Amino acid sequence: MSQDNLIRMKSSASGHILWTRKNKKKLATVKIELKKYDPVVRKRVKFKEAKK
Repeated sequence: MSQDNLIRMKSSASGHILWTRKNKKKLATVKIELKKYDPVVRKRVKFKEAKK
């Protein structure tokens, strides 16, 4: 897999970071915001797309 389409997701509650991929054809201009589990605060929080 290519690492060109990897994006960095940063937690809104802590500084925890996740790496994921997104569909570049549909979501090229849109910043992703997902609700994922943050092990630092041990809750589900919003993760926003950040710079690489």
